[in-house]
Amino acid sequence: MKIVSRIKLPIEKEMELFEKKFSASMSSKVSLLNRITHYVVNRKGKQMRPMFVFLIAKMTNNGQVNERTYRGASVIELIHTATLVHDDVVDDSDRRRGFFSLNALWKNKIAVLVGDYLLSKGLLLSIDNDDFDLLKIISVAVREMSEGELLQIEKARKLDITEDVYFEIIRQKTATLIAACCAMGARSVMASDEEVENMRKFGELIGTAFQIKDDLFDYGNDHIGKPTGIDIKEQKMTLPLIYALNNATSEENKWLINSVKNHNKDKQRVKEVIAFVKENGGLDYAVTKMKEYQQEALRLLETYPASPYKESLELMVNYVIDRKK
Repeated sequence: MKIVSRIKLPIEKEMELFEKKFSASMSSKVSLLNRITHYVVNRKGKQMRPMFVFLIAKMTNNGQVNERTYRGASVIELIHTATLVHDDVVDDSDRRRGFFSLNALWKNKIAVLVGDYLLSKGLLLSIDNDDFDLLKIISVAVREMSEGELLQIEKARKLDITEDVYFEIIRQKTATLIAACCAMGARSVMASDEEVENMRKFGELIGTAFQIKDDLFDYGNDHIGKPTGIDIKEQKMTLPLIYALNNATSEENKWLINSVKNHNKDKQRVKEVIAFVKENGGLDYAVTKMKEYQQEALRLLETYPASPYKESLELMVNYVIDRKK
């Protein structure tokens, strides 16, 4: 059985019902909108985010979920989908998960409006049911995601990213949404403030490990395949590169910065940068850091009694750093 199917096993029924409720939460009187949202629903990814919501809710509440849990998962997915639709417009991307993006099929104006619609649907789903505590969790996440993106853009211009700034960017850009899913799961079943905070932290740690793993894909290795160098071409400062820069001589440092800034489209130069980062311990350092976050996340689960939900969450933590794509 595939690892994702094994993770999903204890929440299969909930996920099936969630899909129905999620589809219903998008409905509109405008047939064009319904056509587009139908397209969105049928091209979903692995659905890791709602899986986190249900697994955490069940682990912290003796295997029980409630209507708030379904609404919380739907709000997360509505708002996450809205941000992806807007991202595709901003990046002028015509593909999403191997399919055409909304802007590729219906143009930018419609895609932006659909993103706005999904965002408002998410907000109203919480407001109409007085789930203000759940709404606050996701609203903070959306604010931080926007700040993280803008901080990355600001820093990319000068390429002056320290390790601390890098971790702040990925905390906001990637980890904050997974943290919101985990906090949402606990809060939906009325867990204590301390438990909600612990689960939020758990999600943040996994999200950080997830992003470091993504950084490593750019360099490739025996398990991952050929290096892509896409991050270097896009002038993104990732952890292996930051480590190599911090431990390079001033001469090497100048060459690295110049390569990323002015020669990022030169395939040979990008290959040389990748080789330099590997030879100077950048990948080993990033792997060590990623495993530290993984272990810290697993420690937060130790206080919970054995259950299929806890087991699935442990599988999820390991999957995040063992995945091949």
